Amino acid sequence: MRMTFRWYGPSDRVTLRNIRQIPGVRGIVSAVYDVPVGEAWTRDSVSRLTDSIDNAGLSLQVVESIPVHEHIKLGAVDRDRYIEAWCESLRQVGEAGVPVVCYNFMPIFDWMRTDLAHPMADGSTTLTYSDEELARFDLTRGTGELPGWSTAYDAATLGALLDAWKAVNAEQLWEHLAYFLERVVPVADEVNVKLAIHPDDPPWSIFGLPRVITDGDALRRFLSLVDHPANGLTFCTGSLGALAKNDLPALVDEFAARGRIHFMHCRNVKRRDTATSRAFDEVPHPSEFGDVDMRGVLSALARHDYTGPMRPDHGRMIWGEEGRAGYGLHDRALGAMYLQGLWEGVRS
Repeated sequence: MRMTFRWYGPSDRVTLRNIRQIPGVRGIVSAVYDVPVGEAWTRDSVSRLTDSIDNAGLSLQVVESIPVHEHIKLGAVDRDRYIEAWCESLRQVGEAGVPVVCYNFMPIFDWMRTDLAHPMADGSTTLTYSDEELARFDLTRGTGELPGWSTAYDAATLGALLDAWKAVNAEQLWEHLAYFLERVVPVADEVNVKLAIHPDDPPWSIFGLPRVITDGDALRRFLSLVDHPANGLTFCTGSLGALAKNDLPALVDEFAARGRIHFMHCRNVKRRDTATSRAFDEVPHPSEFGDVDMRGVLSALARHDYTGPMRPDHGRMIWGEEGRAGYGLHDRALGAMYLQGLWEGVRS
């Protein structure tokens, strides 16, 4: 296992110098953030990223992510040119020696929360989600009110996208995903990069949009679309753990045995589901604070000699820290240390 840490580039309040001081963390998870979605990354843009990380005594272990243009997910008539741009970005990443690319196939919105600074009893703040709270947001005003890290859309653009998605159901989204994979996996194989799809977060439909990477059956179906070692998973314990039916240790056991987990996101959640609404809080990484059996997950990885990258995914804001919600330094650093200690224990 290689412990890594997410970094959002030079504008991130968490600096590479900060990250370098976390014991055991030598890998960075990042991306090129100044190229519009749908345009190809250049060699220079990737080199600037890798050089800045190398100069800090770290290495770029995962690109998270190369964004998938909405027209690819919609299956639009011009999707091929966006797929080719994605493949060109992938070639540049492979040329730079980065071994893993994480991406997602979620319509319109990336991960979604309804509160980015929910106060906890211990004085920290955390990310939370509730179906009931989500229903209160008015999408006719665009995405400005949404407390998530999705692409910003004005009211007209978002309205047009939502209208376009009315013609696409879950089965058609699966078809569009297969079309994408059939064209990008061979390129990944050529440039020695492993692709790792991220589960939908949360793993159910929001705003009436289809979401398909949600549970064990979906992960099996996904891997069968292009059954190749380069086509694999980002196993996110927080995303999949929000759905009570997902037995995380058993799923890790299954997919690690097949060598198809290429990246691990380790995050803990506490579900607050009711009869009429799904809800969860993001909580400290150790198992006792939530519903994720982190020891069981890491034990399953250890049984199959997992050697890929792992990162502590999201964290609370603690000790007065301010910054990008979910991506402060302190709680994620605690998570990295907990995960490394747990890994040492289950490996002994």
